[in-house]
Amino acid sequence: MTPQFDLIGMAVTDMGRTLDFYRRLGLPVPPGAEREPHVEITLDNGVRLAWDTVEIIRSFDPDYAPATGSPRASLAFRCADPAEVDRWYGELTAAGHHGHRPPWDAFWGQRYAVLHDPDGNGVDLFAPLKSD
Repeated sequence: MTPQFDLIGMAVTDMGRTLDFYRRLGLPVPPGAEREPHVEITLDNGVRLAWDTVEIIRSFDPDYAPATGSPRASLAFRCADPAEVDRWYGELTAAGHHGHRPPWDAFWGQRYAVLHDPDGNGVDLFAPLKSD
């Protein structure tokens, strides 16, 4: 059997702030989860997304050190239309989250914006400029 892609795991330094960020994007993070060292949700497509505190990771990998520098991967969220990209970017930056690239019309045919979650992971917002 070939391995099946199942989970995206992310290390966090502040579980509460991180979960607040992803709740604002509409992910179904259960109430009270911010008090846990490991939080996991299943997305509509069946893929699981999980967050672990640095402390819990170090409980089984004592030499773990969070990466530094620019993110090498990002999560991308498709928005309903270009105006939604602008709205979500505005809401998240107004809530104090780091906006990396304000919305722009990309040459590949999408309205695009880039934010960073509280741990510096890339989070992209996009929508087609024309209907698919």
